[in-house]
Amino acid sequence: MKRDDTLWKAILEDIFDDFLLFFFKEDAELFNLEKGFVFLDKELEQLFPSGSEKTSTKFVDKLVKVFTKTGKEEWILVHVEVQGYNDADFAKRMFTYFCRIYDRYNVPVTCIAIFTDANKNYRPSTFSYSFMGTETIFRYNVYKISDQQESELGKSDNPFAVVILTVLIALKKGKITEEELLNLKTELLKSLFKKQIPTKKISAIMRFLQYYVNFDNPEMGVKFDREINLLSDKHKNMGIEQFLVQRAKNEGMEIKETEKNLTFVKSLLTQTDFPVQKIAQVADVTVSFVEEVRASLSKS
Repeated sequence: MKRDDTLWKAILEDIFDDFLLFFFKEDAELFNLEKGFVFLDKELEQLFPSGSEKTSTKFVDKLVKVFTKTGKEEWILVHVEVQGYNDADFAKRMFTYFCRIYDRYNVPVTCIAIFTDANKNYRPSTFSYSFMGTETIFRYNVYKISDQQESELGKSDNPFAVVILTVLIALKKGKITEEELLNLKTELLKSLFKKQIPTKKISAIMRFLQYYVNFDNPEMGVKFDREINLLSDKHKNMGIEQFLVQRAKNEGMEIKETEKNLTFVKSLLTQTDFPVQKIAQVADVTVSFVEEVRASLSKS
């Protein structure tokens, strides 16, 4: 439980931009991802002081400040709960969280519960209260991982889909052999390295895959670690120039233009103190492109 909690909290922080675009794709234009995020862990703890319901129950919770594209310093709050076991009071807790968060900050709040358990019937999504003519109904976003189709997730370009696929593999433990479990993890690992995402994100998701799905047989863990080392070395040895040029070929982009952008971004990174977002704007490239070049420079 503690291991899974730690892994979930880490992956949410490492790729929260992908999390938003995965679960709130229709609202993508609202988010100003270039401003980054503020994780209000301490503030959330203050809403539930020692001895309260929050401190007596183990679960993953995140409260995140997300900036919006309004031209002002405006923002919203995203409350995330990752639940892996049955809890009869879960919906009430979500309602309590919402009330305290909204009362404290008085800004728009959206809430989402991600259920990682195997119980198909457990999916609380509503809290209702009625007493002597006073009524309230509170609904929040719900995502049941066991309901998801692996084939559809495999088609997604969003890195967070790999996180969901990892949980689906974990849910198969005990139903398939350790060898089959190893094969599933290895295939997902290979697919991760084929995705066109920054190396830093690949590393974060790879750690999640490595430790979230564990083996009873230590030998299988050794074999999987060997696969990680082989793929990591191959990816590292390719070099950033070759990697980006190859990507340009795959996407039908102009190779010369890519090489020119690469040189320009390198110069900005080494000769200025511009932030990544500013460099991306000046060079007319994506933030991910700049992050990949910066990562390659730090290794050299």
